[in-house]
Amino acid sequence: YGDIDVLKVRALDDFDFSGFDIGLFSPGSSVSAEHAPRAAETGCIVIDNTSHFRMDEDVPLIVPEVNRHDLVYFSKRNIIANPNCSTIQMVMALKPLHDVAPVRRVVVATYQSVSGAGRRAMDELFNQTRKVFFNERLSPTNFTREIAFNVIPHIDAFQPDGSTKEELKMVRETQKILDPSIQINATCVRVPVFVGHAEAINIEFDAPIDVEEARSVLGSAEGVIVIDDPENDEYATPIDVAGETGVYISRIRQDKTVEYGLNLWVVSDNLRKGAALNSVQIAEALVEDYL
Repeated sequence: YGDIDVLKVRALDDFDFSGFDIGLFSPGSSVSAEHAPRAAETGCIVIDNTSHFRMDEDVPLIVPEVNRHDLVYFSKRNIIANPNCSTIQMVMALKPLHDVAPVRRVVVATYQSVSGAGRRAMDELFNQTRKVFFNERLSPTNFTREIAFNVIPHIDAFQPDGSTKEELKMVRETQKILDPSIQINATCVRVPVFVGHAEAINIEFDAPIDVEEARSVLGSAEGVIVIDDPENDEYATPIDVAGETGVYISRIRQDKTVEYGLNLWVVSDNLRKGAALNSVQIAEALVEDYL
């Protein structure tokens, strides 16, 4: 592990979780479905990074900066769910605004890096990109189309209504975390970027909020960094935020097509705040508040 440390790995099938306070799970939904309840029954509180438990009514779905208060419900099953990466960065942007002007409707288009699909997907982007320069082609194995120099409007399986599971995750998880009355429409797109998800978010509010107020509110929100100076070409991109821990917001501007509306550009490292970091922050909040 790293350059000098060696971690001993033990088999999960017969592992005894007794005596452990917290278990961080990210083994895939089917494995979590089997072993997370088994761990929870021993008193080990599971923080699960898969999608399996997210929409269970008795499992809190947590982004600490947004709904830390919902951690109180962890004891119902001793399981806490970590949201989808794209949901996390969106609710981090929505929550401070929702507190001052209720959000009515959100339309979001995502630009999601290949690391969200795992190491093999990253290798595929690298290898396909290299092949292009030699006038060669490499058929896709992890995506439905070539990802190099392309964008693919398809993440996870299509559903009967034409949405993908990824898009429905963003809708349902945001409503569970933030407010079930918010109407959300999402289009999720895979792009040829290694690390970092970006989102173009259009927000309609039930009350007035102007650009300067939004910039001030977002700039003072925990975990949010505003980089928004178009005149000097200052805005966040995935390559800027890779390896960083915050949620970066740029291009804050009024939507003049509705009475109360704003547009935002939101970028974050999907492997950090979108996954591992949020799980660790949940554990820290759990220890501080309840253990």
